[in-house]
Order: sequence, then C-alpha cells, then structure tokens
Amino acid sequence: MQKVFEEKLAAVNTLLSRLLSQSEGEEHSRVLEAMEYSASAGGKRIRPLLVLEFCSLCGGRWEDALPFAAAIEMVHTYSLIHDDLPCMDDDDLRRGRPSCHVQFGEATALLAGDGLLTDAFETLTGAELPAERIVRAVQILSGHSGVRGMIGGQELDLENEGKPELPLSVLTKTDEKKTADLLIAACQLGVAAAGGTKEDFAAAEKYGYALGIAFQIVDDILDVTSTPEAFGKPIGSDAENGKPTYASMLGLSGAKEEAEKYTARALEALAHFPGNEALILLTQSLLGRNN
Repeated sequence: MQKVFEEKLAAVNTLLSRLLSQSEGEEHSRVLEAMEYSASAGGKRIRPLLVLEFCSLCGGRWEDALPFAAAIEMVHTYSLIHDDLPCMDDDDLRRGRPSCHVQFGEATALLAGDGLLTDAFETLTGAELPAERIVRAVQILSGHSGVRGMIGGQELDLENEGKPELPLSVLTKTDEKKTADLLIAACQLGVAAAGGTKEDFAAAEKYGYALGIAFQIVDDILDVTSTPEAFGKPIGSDAENGKPTYASMLGLSGAKEEAEKYTARALEALAHFPGNEALILLTQSLLGRNN
C-alpha cells in the first residue's frame, strides 16, 4: 500500500519539512523545533493522502492540493500534541517516541500545538488556486476542526469519562466529531482544490464520515489488543481513563462487526468516483491495520 502512494507521501513530507524548518539566519526557536519534532514523527498521513486522492478523483492536479494536504496534517498533529497533554489524556508516548510535552515541556508543547494550528491556515492560503477555492478550504478546515467539529468531539470525549453505561448513539456522535470530522475535511479539501461539484462534496462527506467511525472503532480495538511497540502509543489508556469505547460496550467481536459495517458504507460512497481503486485498497487496509 505504501508504494501506491509513495510519490504523494514524499511530496507531503518534503513540504512539511520546508514549512517547519528553521530558516537560515533565523533565531533558533524551540517552539518551531517542537512543531517539527511532532510533525516529522511519522504516522500514516491518511488525511493528506485523502486530500490529494480526492483532488485527483475530481479531475484536479494533486500537486496543486499539496498546501491543503500539509495544512490538514498540521492541524492533525496539533490535535495529537494537545490530546497527549497531562490535562487531557496524559500520554507519554506518541508514534513510538516521547510525546511533545515529555520531550520539550508542557508549556512549549502547548505553544507548538497553537503554532501548528495557526500556521495551517497560512499554509492553506499559499495554494496556487483560484481564490474562491481557497476560501472554501478555509471554511472546510475551520468548520470541521473547530468547536462544532473536532474540538467539540474532544470535549465530549472528556465528558464521557467514567460513564460506562453511555448510550451507543452518544459514543458515535463523539467519534463523529473527534475523528470523522477531520477525515471529512480532508476529503472535502481535495474536492475544493479540484473545484468539484455539489455531488462530489456530498459523496466525500459520506465517505469521510463512515471511514472516520470505522477508524475510531479499530483504534478502540487496538487499545485493547495491541502493544505499545506496535501501536506507537500507550495501550489500555481508555480503560484507565474510564472512557467507554466500542470495544468496551460491544465486546471485541461486536466492535469488529461495526468497523466492517462502516467500512462497507465508506466503500459504497466511493462508488461515486471513477478511478477509485487506490482509495478502495486504502480503505480496506485501514480495517486490518495494527497501528
């Protein structure tokens, strides 16, 4: 799977490295160092890949969407930095190495997250695309990552702690905002970069939503069944924090069935787009991932 996206992954990583590197003659910034540390820690780069793939599927040049792809990865990385902080999930490991606050201190990690979020929108506006497409991209990313999107989901996630009898619908709404919203944004950013149709945006939203719920369910399963070495972060943290998950509420087999159901819905939404073979493979591979 990695080989299918090798060129696009390399382009995203190159752009992120350039955006977050210390400029020659620039006074050394510990915050920028922390930003680069977290953004370069690896990861699957699912969100930027979705931006580039959906741009191609809607008839655009994926190279034109690279600033959008880098921007959403910056937002995603900021969310992970803040999520690991002691006041949130208090995780000391991320992507197989010390979390940003462990490596640089809590205050610098907080500022690094703020810096990535802020710089993401500057990066969006650097795309060489028609102004109306850039404005649409700003609306998409801010809406899905803000308080009515990802941040709202993180708040619900904290509120759910210690509530094992939570209705499944509340857990699904939490996962929709916490995880699916940013995946929807990635898909729709690709559509926006290509100047796609209303139907393209709708299909991208359906796909991103279903993929996001499936992705979070698999995360819930791995938090029980994986190891820190394979998962790249502590396991068992959901149980320690008293968070209800699909795995705790439905059992491992029930959670797997739900993940398969949402994956099938994601694949159905992809049928709208011709030439979707690479995304079909990606979607299927995420169901069986181990990290």
